[in-house]
Amino acid sequence: MAYSLGFTLFAARFFPRLVMSVALCAAMTLPAVLAADNLAEIQIMVRQGQYPQALVSIDAYLAARPRDAQGRFLKGLILTELKRPADAIVIFTQLSEDYPEFPEPYNNLAVLYAQQKQYDRARSALETAIRTHPSYAIAYENLGDVYAKLASQAYDKALQLDTSNAAAQSKLALIRELVSAPPGDSRMPSATPATTAVAIAATPAPAANAAPVAPATPVAKAENGAATARQEVTRALAAWAAAWSRRDVKAYLGHYASGFKPPKGMSRKAWEAERAARIKRPEWIKVSYGAPQITLADKQATVRFRQNYQTPHLRNATNKTLVFVRVGNTWQITSEESN
Repeated sequence: MAYSLGFTLFAARFFPRLVMSVALCAAMTLPAVLAADNLAEIQIMVRQGQYPQALVSIDAYLAARPRDAQGRFLKGLILTELKRPADAIVIFTQLSEDYPEFPEPYNNLAVLYAQQKQYDRARSALETAIRTHPSYAIAYENLGDVYAKLASQAYDKALQLDTSNAAAQSKLALIRELVSAPPGDSRMPSATPATTAVAIAATPAPAANAAPVAPATPVAKAENGAATARQEVTRALAAWAAAWSRRDVKAYLGHYASGFKPPKGMSRKAWEAERAARIKRPEWIKVSYGAPQITLADKQATVRFRQNYQTPHLRNATNKTLVFVRVGNTWQITSEESN
């Protein structure tokens, strides 16, 4: 199972080799088309393994377009192939700061950290990727790989301290068996030499004479329902922050329930006008947040987190509490507090 790389228009994997594509808008202007052509040519160099030449070309491309996200991301991939992980980390770190709503730069940082055996940093980067995009499957897969490596290290340490620890021995043996499974084994797809992976086998079909599975208890059903609700609320929170970061007023306001009560006794109309003006005023906005704490009660979820807000002229951090309510199949904000 290879750690994976990808970012908006580009998709790449370390294994079996780089595979990238560019989606072009038919309505591009001539300069934009030429720029895209330049990137396509550089991608061909990368696919052919001409990494030094590709680096020269991408540097020339970025000299005229230093803020171009696609070009910067491609440079990060090239630097990775040139075995310059420190420089690639700088590229992906800057992209994560400029585009905090995108999970891919965080995922790529995790790949590079994992290759350097900085598994705690890799775990943190992947958890951030998942917070920004809860349905980003690659990050979950990579996070499982990182957890497996962290578990292996922990069991190794336990055995160093107590060589007679039979439980640690059996658990470590299980992980090593999983991560060394041959290609085609359902427990784990093949992995690159630079990565360690573990996967759970698919659940086999029950035998004809197998005993029937007992129905889920009310407690189990409640726990499953709560887990699903947390996932839905997490996705709603990420979408709200992403819309704000994109300065998409319509999408941002769409996350607030009809019963939302604006602060300071403002009318809903006045509050929406004020929010629209504040969102459109700066050239760009970056909104990110720390791990949210979610408390569920009936069809309501209280979410507390540390919010980071940045514009060209302002940067601040605040504690925020959002109260979501289920509206049909969605979760919308009915209350918002900052302190």
